[in-house]
Amino acid sequence: RPCKVYGTVLRSMSKTNLWEADMRAFGLGVAASLALASGAVAAPTRAELTAPITAFNDAFAKGDLKSAAAAYVPDVSITDEVPPYSWRGPEALTTWARDLTANDKKLGLTAEKLTLGDVVRTETDGRHAYVVMAVVYSFNNAKGAPMHENARMTFVERKETDGWKIAGWTFTSARASAGAPPATKP
Repeated sequence: RPCKVYGTVLRSMSKTNLWEADMRAFGLGVAASLALASGAVAAPTRAELTAPITAFNDAFAKGDLKSAAAAYVPDVSITDEVPPYSWRGPEALTTWARDLTANDKKLGLTAEKLTLGDVVRTETDGRHAYVVMAVVYSFNNAKGAPMHENARMTFVERKETDGWKIAGWTFTSARASAGAPPATKP
């Protein structure tokens, strides 16, 4: 049984006003539902964001460029300390690898290895991500001495239908130093 106040309000409203009130309530309900639904997308985990980075590094270390390329979007952008310093597009990975190999040969570098360290920072909007990792690039110089570069790699990723893919990365370091490799902690 409706209360007296509610019944009085309903009797005083015209049918048009009732319809408008119902439509406003419906509109607010739809808007609230959409707001809740858009916020319900789970943020990717750190493991999800680092998976393509690890897959790329593992495949590249084995010399498997085809598997390494599977971690990339076709229009990837690479920035590294090797001339010409920037590569972009479907051939970026293979061209960068060729240029890296030629540069290492020219300098007499051997036993190259990239060790991924801790994640320093992540940012994501659910479709795009920004991941900064501590890394150590180790190699032997032309005299055979072990050298290490304590560095950071910054990755930009994009969520594709088959998972997170690397859309770009940059390698940033100080000059290499001799001796034991530095820690990969931030």
